[in-house]
Amino acid sequence: MPTTASGLPDDHFQKQLLSARRPATSDADWQSFEARFDREFSRLRSLFHRIYGPEADAELLQVVLDAAASWQDRPADLKGIDASRAMTPDWFQSHRMLGGVCYVDLYAGNLAGLRERIPYFRELGLTYLHLMPLFAAPAENSDGGYAVSSYRDVDPALGTMDDLAALARELRDSGIALVVDFIFNHTSSEHTWARKAIAGDPEYRDFYLIYPDREMPDAYERTVREIFPDDHPGSFVQLEDGRWIWASFHSFQWDLNYRNPRVFRAMAGEMLYLANQGVDIIRMDAVAFIWKQLGTTCESLPEAHLLLQAFNAVCRLGAPSLLFKSEAIVHPDEVVQYIDPGECQLSYNPLQMALIWNSLATREVSLLAQALERRHSIPAGTVWVNYVRSHDDIGWTFSDEEAAELGVNGHDHRRFLNAFYVNRFPDSFARGVPFQDNPRTGDCRISGTAASLAGLEADDDAAAVARILLIHSIILSTGGIPLLYLGDEVGQLNDYSYLADPAKAGDSRWVGRPAYPADRYATRTDPGTDAGAIYTRLRHLIKVRKQTPEFGGGQLVPFNTNNPHVLGYQRPGLLDGEPSTVVVFGNFADTPQKITADTLSGLPDTALELITGERCRLHAPLTLEPHGVRWYRTP
Repeated sequence: MPTTASGLPDDHFQKQLLSARRPATSDADWQSFEARFDREFSRLRSLFHRIYGPEADAELLQVVLDAAASWQDRPADLKGIDASRAMTPDWFQSHRMLGGVCYVDLYAGNLAGLRERIPYFRELGLTYLHLMPLFAAPAENSDGGYAVSSYRDVDPALGTMDDLAALARELRDSGIALVVDFIFNHTSSEHTWARKAIAGDPEYRDFYLIYPDREMPDAYERTVREIFPDDHPGSFVQLEDGRWIWASFHSFQWDLNYRNPRVFRAMAGEMLYLANQGVDIIRMDAVAFIWKQLGTTCESLPEAHLLLQAFNAVCRLGAPSLLFKSEAIVHPDEVVQYIDPGECQLSYNPLQMALIWNSLATREVSLLAQALERRHSIPAGTVWVNYVRSHDDIGWTFSDEEAAELGVNGHDHRRFLNAFYVNRFPDSFARGVPFQDNPRTGDCRISGTAASLAGLEADDDAAAVARILLIHSIILSTGGIPLLYLGDEVGQLNDYSYLADPAKAGDSRWVGRPAYPADRYATRTDPGTDAGAIYTRLRHLIKVRKQTPEFGGGQLVPFNTNNPHVLGYQRPGLLDGEPSTVVVFGNFADTPQKITADTLSGLPDTALELITGERCRLHAPLTLEPHGVRWYRTP
């Protein structure tokens, strides 16, 4: 009988699994689970042993039994989605995908109000809706919802879990996948687990990293960086009884101890619960921080990847179509490490986002072109989530080494970008707000809406509209899932009212999180208004994208335009089963720019410009208007 040292024999898992089948479970349902168990279990067990050792088999058995119970509880319509997506596993790589992200309260008041917005989501063409943190959190110390007090309770001001499940069903009926944040590195200090841990409950006291004195915290902090020094120094905060607890971020967000396999089991259960409410994709928050190892930075350690792979294997058992999206705002070399069909199938693309803004400020495309050439390619079965901006600040995450190859000093260039985007640079069009500002060193990150950062707040209307359309055209055409921060599609501006709210005044990121801009949405179809000029032309770009299968997937071939202001790339693919390529050009300059006939000579003589629908000659010099965009389909 196969077994491992201190581990359970293989047939013990099989016997326990058979006993977990409920009388009401159909043969087909159970056989489906058993088939997935046969495929996934050896991988899951191997991962569990690498993380926890064979002695944790008893906990692994409970994880598997939890997954079996969750599968049997899974609603029939969600099992139908599982079956459908198993037949089309590349569904999320389609050129028809379009994402939107919002805060429920700011955009619609509550979940019921959000359901009333679904007709608009269909109008815009959304197929993916990411709701910012909406679970129970402390009223004051919530970090915008990222301090979770319960993964199974919606914030009462927004509704109930039943409301969320109802919203998920209605979105699903409209062809829109639901995405929510899963904050799994830490919980709020008010979470039940946290309260029990500090009370000494033997079941929970090892759920967090708690030390009686400063010996271990001091040892860890020799190699761990401070994340929010304005909130507290180091990575630990002191409890009322004098002990110290790990808190990487805010003092009220306590890091979970994944060295304890019971923490893994508990969090796997929360994932499966959310999947059974109709969540299609979970955004794995702060993935780089989940494993701690003395003498290291405690970021992006190998065990973090093993944990993500193990969570994936569990979800393949109990919720087989659930996908993970990585949130790793770290060095580009580390970002890509989380992107894998067995780890995170989707990932934010922070480098592309930052370099789009860099190109707007510098009017040059060298860093962005370099990134597309070197860092755009990711494994088959995965996609980038490309975005102009998010709810968070903008940090300049480019590689200093690669910048130096282009003659750019990373430190000095970041200082320039910070000054430019907070209007401390001559003739800047941007009206961003600094986050964690240090005027002495020039160090900060940038907050603001897309429109304010692009110049619309500076009474630079026509040029700002063109910039907004240009940068959105990049995320629509580089492959993956383009993600809009809802409201940006009608040019919403910075909201400075956060300064009057004591709970928000210290966090400038709220400037870029306005309430629903009703006046702008009301004029969105009038191209004579700023909102209408942005919306109608952006909506046209979205429509063209959805008719352009070459924009699906992620394959991208750089095209050297021989003009420092014009970005170029090719998107090869299939059109009606035949090879086809779309060539993209974007002018980041404030002046017209030419691409010479010699540069274009390698392309076919004629092409269809998809945005205008006009057939054009490509062997003559091409002139792009300021911030102009072209999408040429070549045979």
